[in-house]
Amino acid sequence: MSIHRKSCNCRAKKSSNTKFSSKRKSVKKLPSKLTMMQQFSRSIASRSVNNKRTDEATKQLRFLSCFGDSSIGGKLRPCDELEKSETEGKFYCSACGCGDKKSTWLEAESDSYSKLDYPYLSCPLKMPGFSDYDNSDSKQNIRKNVIDNYDARKLVQLKVSVKGKE
Repeated sequence: MSIHRKSCNCRAKKSSNTKFSSKRKSVKKLPSKLTMMQQFSRSIASRSVNNKRTDEATKQLRFLSCFGDSSIGGKLRPCDELEKSETEGKFYCSACGCGDKKSTWLEAESDSYSKLDYPYLSCPLKMPGFSDYDNSDSKQNIRKNVIDNYDARKLVQLKVSVKGKE
């Protein structure tokens, strides 16, 4: 008499959290908690007590890396890691692990400080415009290659708020 064991599906069970989409994520693994704390600390330090902000060109490049260029009629789609916030009209990065909070929204109201405003800002995908940008894989990463070679005349058309001005 053979005994058949029912295999356990404990690890195969899907999360009951249906808040996030089932789209394929381009980031295999979130940064470690220690790495996230180090990057966050570095961003906070770069902001300083004077609320320093990055320059407009860098913010436009970061905006392009996250949101694409559909706002100016282009064909570059938003990053796969861009998620809609539960707050209408707000977006955050699902790859960095920070979650959906006011302090992690990528764009803010005109005078408010957004995540894209930090002088030092890390991106898990190491995309153009971010402090840890790495172009070593831009030949294989089509999206990164397109952004690397983006027309500067079109880039300045992207509307971002800098120091309370749009």
